[in-house]
Amino acid sequence: MASSLEHFVNSVRNLSGEGSWRELYEFLGKSPDVLMRNSEHLDTVLDTLDPQQHSLGVLAIYMVKFMILNQSAVQNQGILVPEPEILINQVSQFITVCNGEQIRCAPDSFAELCNQFTQCLVEQEMPSKGIVPLSKAIRKARMNETQLTSIHTNLLQLCLMAQNLKPALEFLNVDVSEINSENGYFDAKHFLLYYYYGGVINVACKNFERALYSFEVALTTPSSAVSHIMLESYKKYILVSLILHGKVAPLPKYTSQVVNRLLKPMSAIYHEITTVFATNKPISLELVLQKHREVLQRENNWGLAKQVQQSLYKKIIQRLTQTFLTLSLSDMALRVQLPNVMEAERLVLTMIEDGDIYASISQKDGMVLFHDNPDKYDSTSTVERVQKEVNICIELDMQVQKMEEAICTNPVFVKKASGAIDEDDGGRSSATSALQGAATKVPSFSM
Repeated sequence: MASSLEHFVNSVRNLSGEGSWRELYEFLGKSPDVLMRNSEHLDTVLDTLDPQQHSLGVLAIYMVKFMILNQSAVQNQGILVPEPEILINQVSQFITVCNGEQIRCAPDSFAELCNQFTQCLVEQEMPSKGIVPLSKAIRKARMNETQLTSIHTNLLQLCLMAQNLKPALEFLNVDVSEINSENGYFDAKHFLLYYYYGGVINVACKNFERALYSFEVALTTPSSAVSHIMLESYKKYILVSLILHGKVAPLPKYTSQVVNRLLKPMSAIYHEITTVFATNKPISLELVLQKHREVLQRENNWGLAKQVQQSLYKKIIQRLTQTFLTLSLSDMALRVQLPNVMEAERLVLTMIEDGDIYASISQKDGMVLFHDNPDKYDSTSTVERVQKEVNICIELDMQVQKMEEAICTNPVFVKKASGAIDEDDGGRSSATSALQGAATKVPSFSM
């Protein structure tokens, strides 16, 4: 190996042995040029380093390998370009065995490595190979289970591409309470994509409440402009809201004005669907959906739109339970505007299984008998469910209090709040009110 590479290896070994992670991090930031000039020796260097003991050094080498792979001009400069599939296998193994304590000292570099790893998998059409490694990467990079990293977004992207959604649920069924800044690498795009991808995955898993929440978070993120991610979230927010509640609830008051002002005219088709849905006329809704079918398919919302149509049928049947004690299947098919009796029976059975209505079907005379809710809410399972919800509320309250304390003791906040204080008592009282008022707004922006 060239003397420059020997210096690199010796520095990595010595600084790692001393536990001087900050100094090593700064040294590695100056090393890419040396490593790139010696690209033909990088695998030899990797053989001399232990990925567990020298994780930061190995991380730097793989970062350079991806830099070389992504630069189309390097082939003309005599630089050895790594094979994508071999590099994928190497990085996958590294993520599995690397030292979590070390990589947390270089969160931006590790996040960038995972992002390059993801993009390489996407280009090679091998998304499944990245799901397990990135799941491990998240567990190593985050400080606690409710901390969000940019790697979450990479994992969700691969799960969607691979149509393997189950691994993503572990990282979606949590309430995010903090964000790993990754030394400035984490940005708004990662945040928005996490909630957008999360909403799409929850829709596919029929977790409509969680999906609606995810799209709402994406839409209510403080913003001075409307991104494409927010627009797509809004379109799906409308459809999921119709499926779940039979109407589109207005966005919270703390939504940025620019979002409320610009999204509606950019989503005219979806508001037309909402208007027709409110008429409770399935045939009219079918006509509107067919009219805009090409656009809905192009925007990957056709499946959701068809579920909106099914939810309208269910909404009408639920209204019938408030009017009739019994109803023939043929009469129901007519009132709900279903194509035939068999479709009416199928839909009623589905609603009974899902707990949407309480009814039974008499096969003898083709009648549907509607019943009252049999649950008296006095069982052990009900008590356990209530206790679980209470515990969630208590934990949420504790998180809000911690966030409030953090903001009230933040030097920047204190300085700004103090600027409004007058020397007289009235001024001090006014500033105290401002401080308390600002603190009460914290829950509006918490996840």
